[in-house]
Amino acid sequence: MNYNKVEFETSFGRADQLPPSTCIEIVFSGRSNVGKSTLINKIFNRKQLARVSAVPGKTSTINFFKLENLRFADLPGYGYAKVAKGHKERWSELIDGYFDGQRHIEMVFQLIDMRHPPTKDDLQMIDFLIENEYPFVLVLTKKDKLSAKQQRERLQALQGEVPYADQIRMIPFSSQTGDGVAQLKEIIEELAAYQLEEEAQP
Repeated sequence: MNYNKVEFETSFGRADQLPPSTCIEIVFSGRSNVGKSTLINKIFNRKQLARVSAVPGKTSTINFFKLENLRFADLPGYGYAKVAKGHKERWSELIDGYFDGQRHIEMVFQLIDMRHPPTKDDLQMIDFLIENEYPFVLVLTKKDKLSAKQQRERLQALQGEVPYADQIRMIPFSSQTGDGVAQLKEIIEELAAYQLEEEAQP
């Protein structure tokens, strides 16, 4: 796949604005300031495909990107304490509307800050994905902020912090070195091949 050919499609702030799902969708989800935009930019080798906000909780839209036969959905970050109640309610309605919208969601990249135990909101999101049987991978961001020893300790600790951790694939990611990007691209390309097979069916 030529990742440089990714294109920003559109963004929506309300669930009733969301267009129908016409192809496989890959979702990026995580709390505010976890490094979601940085990860997206790294995967697609772009500096500002996804805008990195200096203000946590500012982004309140679902942003859609298209690459060949795949669509990517960048969900707004959750869990920022200083966001007004009304904003949190809009976020909840938007996300619920997205997941309840009979979309072709084939993978969720759920981002977790590797330096710390998952937050309550992280665990709620993981529980939601498990209960609704969405395929997902935990992407452990901020890897470069930890020493090799600290990384091993956190990976071990996550086995007790995340439900069904032994059944969940976890990919540590570094924005500095690009560690983890190859594994994520492998998943993306497998889904692109699956979509081609689906389209070829009579």
